[in-house]
Amino acid sequence: MSTYTEEVGKKLNDLLEKTYDAEKGFKKAAENVENPSLKSYFSDKAQERYNFGHELKSELISFNQEIDKGGSATGTIHRAWMDVKSLFSSEDEESMLEEAIRGEKAAINEYKEVISDTSLPLSTKSILESQKTKIENGLSKIKTLESFS
Repeated sequence: MSTYTEEVGKKLNDLLEKTYDAEKGFKKAAENVENPSLKSYFSDKAQERYNFGHELKSELISFNQEIDKGGSATGTIHRAWMDVKSLFSSEDEESMLEEAIRGEKAAINEYKEVISDTSLPLSTKSILESQKTKIENGLSKIKTLESFS
């Protein structure tokens, strides 16, 4: 059975933090849109990230890793930016959609970077591949929603 290096543990905790941030961001977006399709999409994505977080936490715990608590500073700034956009933009739903697309693309890149670590245990790599695929599928869906906003 493979074990985590300190570096892998840190990367996964960073990914976990960003997962928490995404969950909070999607919840905030769901609260700030009127379009029922967008509201549903953002709510579903928040729940998905909540589930991702639990999967990542369980995996970290199974390899005796400490779990970092809280959200990242970048995530806090991202959510604050979404708040400002929703207050001042006449096209707030479109702005939030664009920001969600940007965030999902960044998440995919984060996942690719962590997955490329050759020291990952197979179980961890499998979880990350599955989560990345779900994000990619969601990104395809959000692009179709963009045409309706």
